[in-house]
Formats: sequence, C-alpha cells, structure tokens
Amino acid sequence: MAKKFAKFEEAFLIFTLALMVALIFGQVIGRYIFQSAPSWTEEAARYLHIVQVWVGASYAVKLREHIRVDAFIIRLSGLPRKLMESVSVIIWFGLVLFLAVFGTQLVLQTIQFGQVSPAMQIPMWIPMLAVPLGSIGMTIRLLQQLRDVWKGKYGKEESEEIMI
Repeated sequence: MAKKFAKFEEAFLIFTLALMVALIFGQVIGRYIFQSAPSWTEEAARYLHIVQVWVGASYAVKLREHIRVDAFIIRLSGLPRKLMESVSVIIWFGLVLFLAVFGTQLVLQTIQFGQVSPAMQIPMWIPMLAVPLGSIGMTIRLLQQLRDVWKGKYGKEESEEIMI
C-alpha cells in the first residue's frame, strides 16, 4: 500500500508539473503571439505550484531529501546520535504540527468567509487546503523517521534514492 501511495505521489507531482508548464507556455504564447491570454491560466499555474510545494515537501521528508547540516551529528554514534537525531526530528515535528493546526484554521476561516479566487472563481479554501494536507503528510513521515532513528536507521535506504 505504501509503495502504491509513493508512486501516486510521484505521478501526481510529475503530472502537475507538466500541467503547470503547459499552462504557463499557453500564457506566454497567448500574450506574445495573440496579444491576449486567459487570466485563469496564470492563476491555475500558481495554485498548482502551491500544491506541488506542499506535497513535494511531504515527499521529500519521506526520501530524507530536505537540506540539513549534519557535520557534527555524523561524528556521533549509539545513544548520543539517537538523542540528537530525535531532538532534530521532534523540533521539526513541532514546527510542522504548528503549520498543520494553523493551516487548518486558515482553511476553516476561508470556508466561513466564502472567499473565491479572482479569475477562476473557485473557493479559496481549495488551494489553501495544500498547507494542512502537506503538513499532515510531513508529520506522519516525521513520526516514521523518528521510529527509524530508534531502530538505528539514520540515512536513506538505497531503494529510497532518487533516480535521475
């Protein structure tokens, strides 16, 4: 099940990237060749990018691809390393949990006020939903990462490497 979800995330990120590029390309062609382009394409590309950032951040946590400075921590082993890794993950977890809670409150307030986007006229809570969903994905993955730290797995597995 987890592998299927990982493939879904990859496919989703690739599809939304291709769609975003097509929308922006259409916008450029419309502006410079036809002197007119629909305004909804720029707005749709922006919202797709926001969703990509949050889903991609969650996916990057899974792959352990977020930037981190570990010059000090890699010199440790055993219990000191587990404690330092745990503190790092717990601090990050707290930040992401904060984003999930306040992102959810923002979505609920937006639903309450009924705000819609200027060009597409879609409810603004739809693109804003990316914040709590991405944050929840990161919190789940950080809990899994904390479990792995206590099992002695500090780095990414060979199967988790990004293949280019």
